[in-house]
Amino acid sequence: MQLKDSILGRRSIRRYKDREVPLSLVGEIIELAKHAPSSGNLQNWRFVIVTDMKKREKLAEASLEQYWMVEAPIHIVVCNDYEKVKEHYGKMGRMYSIQNCAAVAYAIMLVAQEKGLGTCWVGAFDPEAVQRELNIPENMDPEIIITLGYSNDKKMPALRETLHYLSYFEEWGNRVKSFSTVDDVKKKLKSIKKRFK
Repeated sequence: MQLKDSILGRRSIRRYKDREVPLSLVGEIIELAKHAPSSGNLQNWRFVIVTDMKKREKLAEASLEQYWMVEAPIHIVVCNDYEKVKEHYGKMGRMYSIQNCAAVAYAIMLVAQEKGLGTCWVGAFDPEAVQRELNIPENMDPEIIITLGYSNDKKMPALRETLHYLSYFEEWGNRVKSFSTVDDVKKKLKSIKKRFK
């Protein structure tokens, strides 16, 4: 699978097959994802991998009672070891540390998609309840819970806004008229080649 396929194929999966995910595969996913960028290459992310059913139930309860989460055989809790980032970057370190965790979480989701697994990013939860349940130290913030498993969901392609609506050129409000995509360039090259045959 190419990166483009992983990006376009990824969906928020909330229904999972009753099928175990080998821990070796989870390790492989995290091993690749940890190459995500981080400020100062500080890699402040830490991972708690949860397979125990009772713990997954507690995490679902702590996540505003999103009990669909229990179907996923793996929960990966991305934790933020932010102190080192704050020491390095001062006041801005807190924001950078959260950005770093977001980058690695998305990388986990893309690699999982490439490996044939479904994921969902869960950001709505009681962090203190998650800390208590998983014995996460006070100086370590749980930032994201990623559910992981074999999808039992059929999802339509995701709708996204056009670049024209989302993007400005040089300054806010100056709309970008058009972007030439790689596909556009390939089509133009093909039409040019046809003219010279």
